[in-house]
Order: sequence, then structure tokens, then C-alpha cells
Amino acid sequence: MEAVQTKSFKEQITEGIPTELPSPKRYEVDINHAPKRKEILSEEEKKLALRNALRYFEPKDHAVLLPEFKEEVEKYGRIYMYRFRPDYRMYARPISEYPGKCEQAKAIMLMIQNNLDYAVAQHPHELITYGGNGAVFQNWAQYRLTMKYLSEMTEEQTLVMYSGHPMGLFPSHKDAPRVVVTNGMVIPNYSKPDDWEKMNALGVSQYGQMTAGSYMYIGPQGIVHGTTITVLNGFRKIKKNPEGSIFVTSGLGGMSGAQPKAGNIAGCITICAEVNPKITHIRHSQGWINEVIEKVDDLVIRVRQAQAAKEVVSIAYLGNIVDVWEKFDTENIHIDLGSDQTSLHNPWAGGYYPIGISFEESNELMANNPELFKIKVKETLIRHAAAVNKHTAKGTYFFDYGNAFLLEASRAGADVMAMDGIHFKYPSYVQDIMGPMCFDYGFGPFRWVCASGKPEDLAKTDQIACDVLEEMAKTAPIEIQQQMQDNIKWIKEAQKNKLVVGSQARILYADAEGRMKIAEAFNKAIAKNEIGFVILGRDHHDVSGTDSPYRETSNIYDGSSFTADMAIHNVIGDSFRGATWVSIHNGGGVGWGEVINGGFGMVIDGTEDSDRRLKSMLFWDVNNGIARRNWARNEGAIFAIKRAMETQPLLKVTIPNLVDDELFNMD
Repeated sequence: MEAVQTKSFKEQITEGIPTELPSPKRYEVDINHAPKRKEILSEEEKKLALRNALRYFEPKDHAVLLPEFKEEVEKYGRIYMYRFRPDYRMYARPISEYPGKCEQAKAIMLMIQNNLDYAVAQHPHELITYGGNGAVFQNWAQYRLTMKYLSEMTEEQTLVMYSGHPMGLFPSHKDAPRVVVTNGMVIPNYSKPDDWEKMNALGVSQYGQMTAGSYMYIGPQGIVHGTTITVLNGFRKIKKNPEGSIFVTSGLGGMSGAQPKAGNIAGCITICAEVNPKITHIRHSQGWINEVIEKVDDLVIRVRQAQAAKEVVSIAYLGNIVDVWEKFDTENIHIDLGSDQTSLHNPWAGGYYPIGISFEESNELMANNPELFKIKVKETLIRHAAAVNKHTAKGTYFFDYGNAFLLEASRAGADVMAMDGIHFKYPSYVQDIMGPMCFDYGFGPFRWVCASGKPEDLAKTDQIACDVLEEMAKTAPIEIQQQMQDNIKWIKEAQKNKLVVGSQARILYADAEGRMKIAEAFNKAIAKNEIGFVILGRDHHDVSGTDSPYRETSNIYDGSSFTADMAIHNVIGDSFRGATWVSIHNGGGVGWGEVINGGFGMVIDGTEDSDRRLKSMLFWDVNNGIARRNWARNEGAIFAIKRAMETQPLLKVTIPNLVDDELFNMD
């Protein structure tokens, strides 16, 4: 029987790890749980994992906790410390409800709780926000200790976070970041998937994804805008009106859950397959998808109806995506745009499921016979790619959504390679769409959260942002008018599209000028008491936050796409230019060892200090990436960095000299 909790929310936060053990928690079967992780530790390593877990607790409690943690590592492959889950409801409270000595620290607590909100997080009891393994913390002791430290923090301290573990508060100063986060930063030779499995099972490293381990996830909205722009520009690329056209994809988890909503906003027919019944029905209940269909024959009938009526509708197919591609081929249903957003960065641990095996059976196979599971996944990837190839031969435009679909399909032996045997036959969406049309010009996923928790504050910030963009559009050069108009349309319709899940947050693609002007306008409104504090941030999937050769930097052609200087410089530069917290991760989106990505959070409070910091940091945060893309000879970036130098005389960037291709044709 669980003890009745009599302590207030603030008391529980400041308590940290309880001095008296709380009662064991019931395993709630109605919660979407992470699958059991593969058996990877030796008996001696299991003992080490247990010692690592017990060091959070007083020796007097070790005899009670040892068998409990031993059961967890045997049963789930990880030690989550379920007993220490808080009794209070997990959600982003108004900033005024958090205990503390520092408003910046309270804002970070708000963002952490938002990442673990049941409406936001994919596996909330395992502290996984999205992507199957994108963790905020490795266990509940880390969560409790971190929240305690934040409640004690002053503006003269910085909290140091090592892959979910709060190392402690260190003396610093008011302009230093309040928190510095690293996730999965291992020695390069130890970045194979099994290395992560072992280190995570030992409790010494974690996969922070992008905005999971950096406390900046805002639910599916965080990706819906970028997906909308991608789908819209995909149709523009093939010169097709979205009305009555078909977009086929898969995945309804964290990031991928945005796809149906984006398809609706773009104005097409969206079919999105998902094998997990629980997450499918969650997305349907949240209004992110219009309909759920469980039989592929029924799907064919419904899609033909939608085509005939030119409906704007999103349909979840509860089943394997391969069924859809293969059935639509035999039924001659033309797919206009195709992609995939399953978590193939994590193919062997729940990111992608094999065809012909139920969801439950797959989870059993994954844990108990991982080698056979891997074979089944590879066989499915081969079939998946073969079905896609049949459609592209009929005119379908297929793009990789940066989830490592093509990478893992190629490793499985699927027919996805170009004639040269080096490149893929299909482009990454960044390579073909987002890179040249947005990132090169500095447009990326700027976002903000209203710390008051008030919907009316969000509505006011929407209007402020819209006013700023409309004013900027009057004098914006022709090269970026399309981007400006897309974002003005987006922000005007944001309220009616009901994008908020969890915190009162908004995302908007903007360049450095737009971000600074919007943030400056927010700061002025806060100073006038028109709105409460605002927390600025962005997706790591941005102009300069991430070095990822198969996604964010896939349109870098000078040979530097496998280097990570940009992401490292980004987080270092943000940290001394005024960010409230900074983060840098190994892995994220395309897999452990495949990408380095960084992010930030910034609290603005209406003061002159905020105004100074936001102008300094946001300018660097974007232009660092434009400078790198310019040096790679990207035409849009050359234009953008020259324009930035005109506005800021202290900016001096090296411009590449272009070589005439004809010189290489001379004998």
C-alpha cells in the first residue's frame, strides 16, 4: 500500500532524494512504456551497474534497494528507480509555482517538467521524451537531485550535468549559463550502438536525442512547422497542388507525430502508418490525426474517396508501413510525396518494427532474441525500399526525413544506392529542400515558451511576432520573401490549428534578424507588464546547431560534412554570449555516433541585461552556421552572410573564391 503524500509540491522539490524511502510504485500498464532493452551486461557489469545506482542513496537503504534495482535491470535492461517517481502530477507549471532563489533556475525546472509531461513524453516513467531513447535523465534519482539543485541555485552558480547526472553546483557569475548539459559525449571509438547500450545500462551515459536531454522539447508542435514547410516545398518542387494529392509516411511517436497535422496544414491527403496502438490512439485523441484505419483494404477505399472529393484529411494506418507501400502499388494508387519518420537511428531497440510480426511479439523478440529481431528488421527494410522504388519509378518524389532510413536500409542490403555506389538514390529533405531553401539563408526553428503558463500570453506573443515579421517583409530582399510569407501565414493560423501540447509554446522559422527583433519586442512587452517572462530556444535541427552528414549538413559539399566544428563552436559561443543554459550531445535524430548537436535556452525578463544577451547570442547562434555554409560555397549562405556583414560592422567573415568548372575540362 502506497503512503499518502502530505508534502507540498515545493517541499518535494526542495527535498531532493527523500531521507526516508518512499513506498514502491505500482507499474502502471496503461502508460506507454519503453521496451525492454537488450541483455548486454555481464554478471560483473550488472554488479557495477547496481553499485553505480546505489551511490545516490544512504548505505542504510542499500539492502532494501539492491534487490529492487537488480529486478529492474533483469526485467527492463535498465535501472529506472521507479520507486522514486514523484507523487505530484508532471507538467509545466507557471514559473511562480516553483521554489527557488533564481528565476532562470525556475524556468529550467518548468522546461524539465514539460519534457516529462504525460501528454508530451513518449515513455514518461522511463524519462524518455521522444525517439524511443531520447532521455531527460537516466533515472528518477537524477531528476530529484537536479530539481533540488535548481531550487537552491543563485545567479552566481552553474549546474553541471553529465548525461543526466547532476555533478553539482559550481561558482560562476550572473552572465554564465545557469546549466551546462552534455549527453553521450564519449570517446569517438566507443560510439557504436552497443557501446551506448552498455554505457546506458551501467548508468554512465545517455542518449539525449536533440531537445529531450536539453529540456527544450515542446511536443509535436516543435517539428510540425518544419514538416509543414517541407511538405509545402516538396509539392512546390514537383510543381503539384497539394489539394487531392497524397503524402505517405510512417511514425506517430514524438517528432513523427507532427506529420499528420503538417499534412493538414499543407492541404493534402496524409497517410501515416504506426504499429504502436497506444501512441496511435493518443495522437488521435489529441487531434493530431483525423482518422484511424486498421485494415489496408479499408484504407484503399478511404483514400480513393478522399482523392475524389479532394479532401484535406490525415489518416493513421494502424499497421506496418510496408503494407501501405505494397498495397498502393498493386492498387495503382499514385503517391505524390513519400517519406519515413520512424526512429531508425534506433533500429534494434524499438525504433522500427518488422512486418509480419505483431507489435507485442516484436517487443518480446527484441528483448529475448535480438539477433533474430535484427534479421527481421533488415528483411523489412529491404521490402520497404523495394516498394518505394516501384512507386518512384511511377513518378513519386521520395525523400529521406533524416531519420537514418536510407542509411540503415543500405546497411541491410536494400536497393537504395545511386549508380556511383557512394551516394543514396534519394535525397535527404535537408539536402533537397530545407538546406538550400531555409538553412542557407539562416531560417530555422526559433521557439519560445510563455513561463506564466497563460494561453493569453501565447496569443499576445503570436501577435507580436506576426507584427514584427509583417514589418520586416516590407523591406526584405526577394531572396527571402517566400520564407517570410510562409512564416507570416503560419503564425496567423497557429491558434486555430491547436498546436499546443504541454507548455504554452510556439515555434516559428526565422532568420537571425527576425529572431532578434521578435525577442526584443517580447522583452519590451515584459518590461511593460503586458506579458510574463518568456523562455527562448530552438530545435537543435537548425542552421548551426547540428553537424549531421545525412541530415542537417547533407547539403555541405566541400568534404566537411563529417566534421563537427560548427556544433561545438555553436554551444561554446552561446555559453559566453548570454544563454541561460546550453547543451551538446552525441547522437540525435540519426543515431549514436552519427551526429553532434547542440542547443540553448534563454530566459528573457524585460531587463536591459536580457536585451543585451539576446542580441549578442541570437546573432552568433545563427550566423555561425551561415558562415560555415558560406565557406562550403552554398549560394544562399554567401548571400546571407554578406547581408549580415552589412548590418553588423564587427562581423568579418572569409568569403570563398569560386573556381570556374571549365578549368577542370582543360587537357
